[in-house]
Amino acid sequence: MIERARNFIWQNARTLEQRWFEHAFDGGKAQAVVQAVLAYRNEDGGYGYALEPDHRGPTSQPLHALRALQLFGEVNAPEHAESVLTWLENTCPDGSVPFGMSTSKGHPMAPWISADDQGGLLLTAQIAAALHVLGIAHPWLDRATDYCWQEIEQLDKTHPYELRAAVMFLDEVPDRARAELAAEKLKHLKPSTEGYADGEGLTLHEYAQKPTSLGRRWFTDGEFGKDLDELQNGQQEDGGWNFGFPAFTPITHFEWRSIATIDALLTLRRYDRIS
Repeated sequence: MIERARNFIWQNARTLEQRWFEHAFDGGKAQAVVQAVLAYRNEDGGYGYALEPDHRGPTSQPLHALRALQLFGEVNAPEHAESVLTWLENTCPDGSVPFGMSTSKGHPMAPWISADDQGGLLLTAQIAAALHVLGIAHPWLDRATDYCWQEIEQLDKTHPYELRAAVMFLDEVPDRARAELAAEKLKHLKPSTEGYADGEGLTLHEYAQKPTSLGRRWFTDGEFGKDLDELQNGQQEDGGWNFGFPAFTPITHFEWRSIATIDALLTLRRYDRIS
């Protein structure tokens, strides 16, 4: 399975995902991943240039900041979060991060990205989670964490991506007792897929990306085992996995498939489906 995925990555992935795969499965150096991420960094400390495939163009955007932080987390490189925090302090000082910023207007982006500068839980929760993974202590993260708690505890309707973002935050935030109570409440929400593409949605393991996730408690062993079976059997003939949302432009098809392939292998390894 890994050999077939390796072939897919070498044939189709960007340098960034090739370096990430090497680090995750072939003993590649963490610094090589860091250097690949830093190639997308702007002078303002943020990240651009389609680091996150759905937001094209050069300007620093929250989706790219999130991707950079997550990759720094993959290779345990917290020192590189500093420039992102500087950018967040300057662009989102209240601790609430928008899905997209108006500075990206005029550049290509997926139609579901709202470049309206309106902060929300979707990006704030994921960025806060990524910073908590890195063990960061910073006033901006304190404000973002307070915002996430407020939004999650008032949440009475949601959609799958926002619900996943909320549980990602709850999995990493230091206050574990409060997180467990909040996760139990979220368990009973029924996310709406209104506005999603036909068949678009999230699978069970995407709410519980590791065995210790609070989202894992939302599903029985039988339900989750079946989900992992489907993930394990989802490898395509070319060695890669598919992703569960539309590709808004052809180049993103293989960019997202490469990310989905590494994510699938890492999930299977976390759940002891592969060594």
